[in-house]
Amino acid sequence: MILGSERWEAAPLACAGLLLVGDPHVSSRKPGRRKDPDWPGPILAKLEHCVALANARDLAPVLLGDLFEHPVEPDESLKARLVRILKAFRHRPLANVGNHDIRHARLSDGDSLAVLALSDVLDAVPESGPAARFDLGGRVVGVGATPYGQAIPADVRGLFPGTQAIVWLTHHDLAFGAGYPGAVPPHAIAGCALAVNGHVHKRHRPVGIGGTLWFNPGTITRGSVDLLAHEPAAWIVAPDLSLKPEPLPHRPDVFDLTGRQVAPARPEAAPVESAFVSLLRAETATDLARSDDGALIREEIEAKFARDGTPEPVRAAIRSLVEEAVARRAG
Repeated sequence: MILGSERWEAAPLACAGLLLVGDPHVSSRKPGRRKDPDWPGPILAKLEHCVALANARDLAPVLLGDLFEHPVEPDESLKARLVRILKAFRHRPLANVGNHDIRHARLSDGDSLAVLALSDVLDAVPESGPAARFDLGGRVVGVGATPYGQAIPADVRGLFPGTQAIVWLTHHDLAFGAGYPGAVPPHAIAGCALAVNGHVHKRHRPVGIGGTLWFNPGTITRGSVDLLAHEPAAWIVAPDLSLKPEPLPHRPDVFDLTGRQVAPARPEAAPVESAFVSLLRAETATDLARSDDGALIREEIEAKFARDGTPEPVRAAIRSLVEEAVARRAG
């Protein structure tokens, strides 16, 4: 269901712990450099492993956002396979809403995630606030969530009467470690013992801020070469809120690294608009179009952004053009 107050006001769900699943990005389109012959088989296999793990250990599954790579997944067969997997969980999954799950600012009926929620395959959180309560071996824990693009609260005290601890889920550009342009540092959330972030695909060590321990487990799906060293894992949250990784099945050699190294740009390089046009032409000339999702052309463009220090408004405009071009080709 799409949650209002139904789940968190109900009696706490008794289970042994939570199972955190980061950013699956389920899609019928294979990421550009993945070599898998059976895409999206590897994603579904990881989710099936999560089902077996959760059911064997009586864990409640929690999806950290971006269940889908695109707001509308066109492959009905893939969605049917995903529904079967999600329905196999003993406890219905709780899903935060990521930026890839929505076409607009909020989850809407036209989004594939909303269809699954309305079909009672999972519980989706459309608005920031309390989402569920769990009885973890006699300790009642409240779980709240903030979808992508909504404000992370600074104080959650009083939102879950009768609970012994609060866990909060987010899906935001948060700066763990060095961070990156546009990312903001996580902040203390009064009353929240553990905050777990999706969206940032690389795993980062937990960091304590005030009374809140922030953790970013990273994605279970390696969709780009910068995740080459990332080890996909689901994470168990125990009753004392300690965290334990559970590695998921994966192959280390899944990327085609051909042409990955790009020579630095010359000082006399053309402006970014002209370079963009050149890259689009190069895609056809060098068969970069073989990627289903335009990942290779995106790599080239993002590399040029970084070299030239391209202003963010220009980056946003060009990314939008790329998305439109990929969507037209897919259609």
